[in-house]
Amino acid sequence: MTSPPSIASSTREARLAYVHEAWKCLHNCRLCGKCHILKGRSEELLYADYIEGKREYRDITLEIRNNK
Repeated sequence: MTSPPSIASSTREARLAYVHEAWKCLHNCRLCGKCHILKGRSEELLYADYIEGKREYRDITLEIRNNK
């Protein structure tokens, strides 16, 4: 997977596409762990500030990890 597009040089659509690709279900819950991190929440909702260009992807990811 590539790095998330920077807010300064990407469109909302590109950021949304990145979030969808990054959190796409791999249909292998035992190895993936994405569902465990999302805890039933929508990736679009969690990364809404990134998608809208308000906060960087990395900052939101760190916040999610720290709030387990």
